[in-house]
Amino acid sequence: MVAFDFDGTLTIRDSFTAFLKWRARPLRWLQGLARLVPAVFAYLSDKDRGRIKVASVREFLTGVDRTALEAEAERFAQIIWPRFMRPDALATWEDWGRRGAHRVIVTASPETTVAPFARRLGAENLIGTRLAFDDQDQVLGAFVGGNCRGEEKMHRLRAVYGDDMLLTAAYGDTSGDAQMIAAAEEKGYRVFTARP
Repeated sequence: MVAFDFDGTLTIRDSFTAFLKWRARPLRWLQGLARLVPAVFAYLSDKDRGRIKVASVREFLTGVDRTALEAEAERFAQIIWPRFMRPDALATWEDWGRRGAHRVIVTASPETTVAPFARRLGAENLIGTRLAFDDQDQVLGAFVGGNCRGEEKMHRLRAVYGDDMLLTAAYGDTSGDAQMIAAAEEKGYRVFTARP
């Protein structure tokens, strides 16, 4: 099994922020950013990325229908792919595929917004932050479980593949990937730098 972080590893930057900005009108984006200022100040003191991400979900996605969100994520992936994906990371992804590896994307971004990329890549699995939906299938502005970052990545991998799972290789680009990379036989930290 080979694990890839998504944002900054397979892509050139954070996909969730790019998605939120893409789907919001410019004025709405600026208004939302202004309302996130308290969450940004809280982040500066507690460094809790999960909390600021929840605030972003609450601000920009609360009440959005799951089917509509999935369709928007699909359109976003189609539009941005050519200028967003790292060619050297894609070459490594494809090489592992030719070698028969089970390739999994493990990301702090919401599974819902990364799923179109994972499908296009032919990922065997996608493990990410899970958005909470209400009984009408609308975004609640919260997560189911934790932000899939740091130790949570390993917790989620073990929950899916068992405590005795073996990571042949892992690739990432931030401290949020450190535990996953440390658990792998082949460690890839910031190895992909090419831009489309």
